[in-house]
Amino acid sequence: MRKPFLVLIVLALFFTTLILPHVHATTEGVDNMNKALPSVTQAMDAAKQQDLTRSKQSYDKFHDDWMDVEDTVKADSKSAYKDIESEMGQVEYAFMVNKQDEILASLQKLQQVLDRYVHGQYAQGSDGKEENITLPGFIALLEKTKEAVLNHDQPASLSGIGTVRESWLSVEGSVVAQSASVYSDSERDMVVVNAMINERQYDSAAKMLDNMIAYLTPLAGKTSYTLWDAAMIPIREGLEAPLVVGALLAFVKKSKEGNGGRWVWSGVITGLLFSAVLAVIVKFVFSSGAFGTNNFLIGGWTGIFAAVMLLYMSYWLHSKSNVKQWNAYIQTKTQTALTSGRMVSLGVLSFLAVFREGTETVLFIIGMVNQISLQRLLLGILLGLGILAVIAFLMLYVGMKLPLRPFFLVSSLIVFYLCIKFTGLGIHSLQLAGLLPNSNSSRLPSIDVLGFFPSWESAIPQLIIALGAVLFLVASKLIKRGSNRTSAIS
Repeated sequence: MRKPFLVLIVLALFFTTLILPHVHATTEGVDNMNKALPSVTQAMDAAKQQDLTRSKQSYDKFHDDWMDVEDTVKADSKSAYKDIESEMGQVEYAFMVNKQDEILASLQKLQQVLDRYVHGQYAQGSDGKEENITLPGFIALLEKTKEAVLNHDQPASLSGIGTVRESWLSVEGSVVAQSASVYSDSERDMVVVNAMINERQYDSAAKMLDNMIAYLTPLAGKTSYTLWDAAMIPIREGLEAPLVVGALLAFVKKSKEGNGGRWVWSGVITGLLFSAVLAVIVKFVFSSGAFGTNNFLIGGWTGIFAAVMLLYMSYWLHSKSNVKQWNAYIQTKTQTALTSGRMVSLGVLSFLAVFREGTETVLFIIGMVNQISLQRLLLGILLGLGILAVIAFLMLYVGMKLPLRPFFLVSSLIVFYLCIKFTGLGIHSLQLAGLLPNSNSSRLPSIDVLGFFPSWESAIPQLIIALGAVLFLVASKLIKRGSNRTSAIS
């Protein structure tokens, strides 16, 4: 009797684990979508008849129904919710450009997603790996946030802008490939809108969201990228890293310390490897959207740590600009022109510079990967990296040709500039992650080249560093004058 009993248990377990998951149990979300589906069908029928006004009215009916019941779908399947939102973004963009074929195609895709959902073809709950959102879908999120802002619904508005910030990583590659200025404006405005909502400045927040929608919408129509688009990403985003690495390599060559160069290159290689590993993790474990806040934290903290090290490096380089002091320093360090601690710090600094820029670059490339051929993407990346290598070589070559004093002064200025920029970018990234507050001010300018944002939290540290540098230079000159007078008298 035991064997048949065991067979029954095994069959029961087999049925439970393999068959039951495919038996669809109707949920509230499915019921709601079944009721809303006819509006999409009517919109499609009207679009086929080229009656775009009636098609938009039918779609608006679906949109209104969706706003009322979307939480029931999200609770049922997060993947379905994301896909529906994304396809709705495509539909809304198609209506915006008012093209019959695009409207019909986007409505058909929306209907396909809805059919998959109501027929139980989505995993229930959150499946861990969320799909990346498209730029039209991102614009739809901005529209949704604006609706909450106009209703003066602060919790919904904060939730909406939070989703926007989390989803930004999925679309920033598409944005930066087309317009560096729009990319910078978007990152700035997301933080500002969040601050405005917190301060209940609803009219200003709605106006800024409108502005974001206006400057992002023209970019949403691009569906493919060129080799040069791919090349511009490492050039735009990786330019600071060669500046740091070039200055460090020129410095260790001036000091005639071979081991220093090895530490710098070790930091570069490690930074590139870590960036590549991060790209694989984001691509195959998470999604760009799911990784959004974590990336802001990585960019923020690496930026802050790099800025601190750059500040010290700038001070140290400037202090060695006196030829007599440098010769005395070299003589005291006969075989070890650089202490072991400073060599390690050179490696750490080159790692932070490369890793910070590398993460941005690889994540931007991930955002483009589905909209460009693999051959063009790889050639573009190689072209961009080649241009960066030429820049680094020229810095090293020019740096070695400079006399000692101009070399140290130029190097210290470059490193100080990067310190200012990394400070602003690092604090801004932490604000995007929600770790730091944002006190927006219309009195502060936005200066992309300096990483200067209209926020007191990022502006004050940058101004303090700049003021401290000025005071240090003035004090150094006064001390030098005093010592010269003393020498003249004696």
